[in-house]
This record gives sequence, structure tokens and C-alpha cells, in this order.
Amino acid sequence: MAPTPTNRFRSDLRSLRFALFDQLHLDDLLGKGPFQAFSRDEVEMVLGEVDRFCKEVTGPLDLVGDRVGCRFEAGKVFTPPGFKEAWRKLYEAGWYQLAAPENYGGQGAPFTLHVVVAEQIAGSNCAFGSYPGLALGAAEVIHAFGTKEQKDRWLGKLFGGEAGGTMCLTEPHAGSDVGSATTTARRLPDGTYAIRGTKIFITAGDHDLTENIIHLVLARIEGAPAGTKGLSLFIVPKVRADGTPNDVATGSIEHKMGLNGSATCVLNFGENDGCVGELVGTEEHVGMPQMFRLMNGARIGVALQGLAVASTAYLNALEYARERKQGSHVTRWKDPTAPRVPILNHPDVRRMLLDMKARVEGIRALVYKLALHKDRAHVIGGSDDVKTAYHAGQVELFTPVIKAYASDQAFRICETAIQVYGGAGYLKDHPVEQYCRDSKVFSIYEGTNHIQAMDLVGRKLGQGGGAAFRTFLGEVSSFVGANQTHPAIGTDAQALGKAADALGASAMKLLGWFQSGQMERVPLAANRFLEMMAETAVAWLLLDAARIASERGEDPFYQGKIQAARYFVRNVLPETMCKAKILATDDASALEIPDGGFGPDNGA
Repeated sequence: MAPTPTNRFRSDLRSLRFALFDQLHLDDLLGKGPFQAFSRDEVEMVLGEVDRFCKEVTGPLDLVGDRVGCRFEAGKVFTPPGFKEAWRKLYEAGWYQLAAPENYGGQGAPFTLHVVVAEQIAGSNCAFGSYPGLALGAAEVIHAFGTKEQKDRWLGKLFGGEAGGTMCLTEPHAGSDVGSATTTARRLPDGTYAIRGTKIFITAGDHDLTENIIHLVLARIEGAPAGTKGLSLFIVPKVRADGTPNDVATGSIEHKMGLNGSATCVLNFGENDGCVGELVGTEEHVGMPQMFRLMNGARIGVALQGLAVASTAYLNALEYARERKQGSHVTRWKDPTAPRVPILNHPDVRRMLLDMKARVEGIRALVYKLALHKDRAHVIGGSDDVKTAYHAGQVELFTPVIKAYASDQAFRICETAIQVYGGAGYLKDHPVEQYCRDSKVFSIYEGTNHIQAMDLVGRKLGQGGGAAFRTFLGEVSSFVGANQTHPAIGTDAQALGKAADALGASAMKLLGWFQSGQMERVPLAANRFLEMMAETAVAWLLLDAARIASERGEDPFYQGKIQAARYFVRNVLPETMCKAKILATDDASALEIPDGGFGPDNGA
């Protein structure tokens, strides 16, 4: 029996508004150019209405999705009770079409507004949010690379909720090694391709929310070269445009640690030699660059999932800490007559809550800032190549950073939320144990976080001769220079400057390894370097928020911003300097240990 739908989603709209308007100035882009139709009042309305939608529609289904999960029966996947109706309501309300092109049923809103909406949806029900997220990603790829006929045929359905979407990369033998894919595409006389192969770990690979699902499938055309350069991307609908089945069969669904309401499928293409796909666009062997469009969007989406789940975990823990009375205050710990106090009054609980608050709010600012870079690049268009390159460069640079850092931190924040609850947090009576289970996969899918770190140090740091990274360090340095004597944040701004210097020195260390051919050392330090970069960026944005808040008076909301920044700079940012020192030691013990040194080989 399905549990009673109960909303456990908690939100903080004031913090969202602060980040959007007070700190990052989204309103500078509103009411003009491509966003002429959107004002601050309209954005505020969307935030409030989506929050209500999440608490009334998707939030109550989060527990149902976890406890009931998806069913696989007779080759078909059935989503948890209520999901299908929630899907209908989501698209009737238009929340996932906000930033879609107007000529395909969207409203042409800023990407940043979509990001905020997606955060709320994911926070209320992360499993449900994966379905529209994949449909949107598939639509964006076809919009970017498809022919006019492909766009006209599929985009209205994908943007409008009539069809779902997927990205099909991973194969059983390959894992993250996409270049070794064996799914094949054979040219047919009519210009289409016969697709044959198996893909695994396909999120939203099958479901009952829509009659059709548009799969984007990486496959190798017969005769194409080995490796990623020989891959092409194909549109493979579950149901062909003429309404006939397309020989796409679901082999099974995975039984997972979390996200039970999100179907993760094994898909078999062409078991009966009847699966037909069409090339995305007209060019063969460009599947990876095309898929990266979807993957980069998905990486931002995973960062949003991490932020969203971490935020509601923190806010649930805060609510519990205010209500749960246990023990006396530490100043009266020897007094047996002292009254019990809410655990919010205990110093270590306050430390844990402030730690979560600082991380959540810093990550939110970083994710929103990346989204605004995308919007500003769109607004500029082709009118200023230098500014466009700047904004696009920051998006490229920080996409792997936010994916990895937000997803890693989500799991740790959820773990801390459980600790605030104590033993109660380990029980299914409270939502934080589900949040912890749901969040673990964020660091694994859409490219493991080590893949993100290698993307950062192997590709993004050096793009354009390192221009984007140098620009980032320059912006941090300018902030430090302008605020190092600020009465509220001056001392902490100076600490930020030291962290930025350590980050720059570590980047040069990585460059030295590349140039000297010591490539094996780079993967050992890549994750650490990404964390250093994220911590520096988060500290910068938290201090910027504190600077603004210091001018707003004694309102506890603004005082919270100041203390969150101080906590992060004084308790987390020092780890950046420590990591720089570790990186500088050139430690290679993980390379030098013999294989047998790890322990017994029980398979020998």
C-alpha cells in the first residue's frame, strides 16, 4: 500500500530572491531585449506559484515515489502513483516551458529563471524532476543541431510534455569509457539508419508519463573509426512518427539505493532488426560534440539536484532543531533542575546548521551566477565578441566545478542533517535519510566527479590560453582589493586573497606536471584542485553577500548572511591552503604501492 502523500519539502524564498536580485542583479536583464516580456514582479510571481505547486503537487509524492518506486511489468515501466497526474499539471502550468523558445511553445524566459524553477521541483521531488529534465535536455540538443524538419516534428512535443527524452551513452562493457561503445548504425536506402545495441543506466528510459520517448543514442556507423571520433548521434523515438513501434525494448529497471521514483533502465535497440533512427542534423561522426551539449546541460541539472536536496535537508534539520527539546543549556549542564531547551541552543547543533547554511547558500550563488553568465551571453548575442567570450568562458570553466562540488556537498550536507536529528534522522519517519540515499548518485552519474575534475584540469583551465581561469582569479583579486579594509568583511577578504594565491600556485603546479610529462600525477590531484577552486569561488560569493547584508541593518536574515560567510572563510576555506600544501608535496604513494600491497587477491 502506498503511504499517504505528505509534503516534506521546505523552502526559503527570501534566500532565493536575495541571490537573484540583491546579489546577482537578474533584474538588470529583465524588461528588455530577449526578456522584454519578463519583469521582476513576474519573476517573483513565478517563484511563489512554483513554490506552491511543489508543496501541493510534487512534494507530497516524494515519499510515495521512494516507498513504492517504479514497477516493471510485461516489458513496460509504470511510475509511482500520482506521478502521471503531476506530469500533466506541470506542463499545464507551463513551469518547464518557461525558458523554451516561443516558436515551440515556450515563453523565452531567462535561463536563470528556469534554473530556479528546476531547483524547486528537484527539492520537492528529485525523482520526479528527472523526467522533465531529460525531455528538456533532448529538446535542447535537437534545437541546437537538428534540421528544420526534426525541430518541427519533435520540439513541440518535447517542450510541451507530449514526449519524454533520454540520453543514451553508457553500455554494459564500457561504463564511462564512451569511446568503446559498440552500438551500431547501418545506413538504409532512405537515409535513415538501423540501430542495434544495448544501453544501460538510462534515466527515464521508459515510463508511462507519455506515449512517446525520444532517445538520443550514440552509435557507430558501420565503417566509422574507433574511439569517440567515430560516434554519431541519432534520434530514436520509442514510437515512430507514423505511430508504429520502433523496436526499442526495455530489458529491466535497476533496483537502487535511492531515487526510487526515477526509472533507470536497460534499453535494447533493434533486437528484431526493426529499430530505425535518424542522424541529428546532417553530419556524421560529430556525436560527441552534440552529446556534450546535452551532457553539459545535464551537469548543471545535477548541480541543481544537489543544491535542491541539500537545501531542503538543511531546512528540515533547522525546523527539527527548533522543535526538538533535549538537555539543558551548556551553561547549566550540572543543574538537574534546568529546563530542557530546543537543540538549536546547543553549540554543536548550531555549528552543524551554520555549516549547512553556508554551503547551501554559497553553492546556490555559484549556480545562479553561472546561469546568469549564460543569459548575459545570450543578451549580448553577436554585438560584442569579447564580452560574449567572457561569459561563455565562465560557463565552460565552472560547469564541471558546480556539478562535482554541489553533488559531493549534497551527500555530506544530508549526512550532517541526519546528525542534527540524531537517532531520529536514521529513521524513515523523517525525510533526511531519504535525501541522503537520493543524493549519493549525484556524484556518480552524468560523468563521475573525477571525470569532472579531469575535464577541469585537462581541458577547461587551458582553454583560450587559460583566459577564463585568469579572469576568475582576477575578479577575486579585485574583490579582495576593494574590500580588504571593509569593516564587516575586511579580515576575511584578506583570507580569501591568500586562498586565491594558493589556487593559482596549484594551477601552475599542474601545468608543470603536464609540461614535464608527469601525467600520472595529474589525476591524483585533480579532485583536490576542483575542490579548492569551488571553495574559493563559494567563499568569494558568500563574502559578497555579507558585504551587501552589512549595509541592510540588524535584520536576522542579513546577520545570517554575514555569519555564514565568516564561518565558511574561517572554518572551510583554510582547507584550500592545506590542499595546496598537500598538492605541492608531489606525493605519489598511490602510484608507487605495488598491486599486491593493497591486500590479498582473493580471485587469484
